[in-house]
Amino acid sequence: MIRFASLGSGSKGNALLVEAGRTRVLLDCGFGPRELSRRLARLDVAPESIAAVLITHEHADHVGGAAELATRLGVPIEGPQREEAFWLDALPEQCRMFGFPATPALVPDRWLEDGEVVRVGGLVLDVLHTPGHTPGHVCYIHRPSKLAIVGDVLFAGSIGRTDFPRGDHAALIHSIRAKLFALGDDYAFIP
Repeated sequence: MIRFASLGSGSKGNALLVEAGRTRVLLDCGFGPRELSRRLARLDVAPESIAAVLITHEHADHVGGAAELATRLGVPIEGPQREEAFWLDALPEQCRMFGFPATPALVPDRWLEDGEVVRVGGLVLDVLHTPGHTPGHVCYIHRPSKLAIVGDVLFAGSIGRTDFPRGDHAALIHSIRAKLFALGDDYAFIP
């Protein structure tokens, strides 16, 4: 089974701590490394215990601190799907536009495709490519716990925006219906 804790969410950053036994990963790192370290400290989690950084999509509020944190900790960045490359190239401009600290362009250590599996220590997550909010958005599925970490595909009581460049409302609805609803009613979604 896994445990998770939100390190915060909103327009100024998002991050989720996921734990499986002794394995810890960060899902999305929208906060800078100092702020992430402060938020982890509140949970009594040492940043050095993080084994990997996983990304759902490349908006600055989800990746603003990922590259610096991964470099500092010497851990890989995995995800999202390769269609996000255009957002990664524009990351410095995104950060300026939305008031995030200056961040260089980011390239993950591993792009993910639909149906792949992410294995980090004792954590095993299936990958679903769920375009719509962004073209390369991915969701992470932990089948034993029946949990789906869905990034910005879903929100509490709503769905993700599609008015950003290369957003696609019809693709988002298809992703929700064909991929997430297909998981079944017994799955919990973590936006």
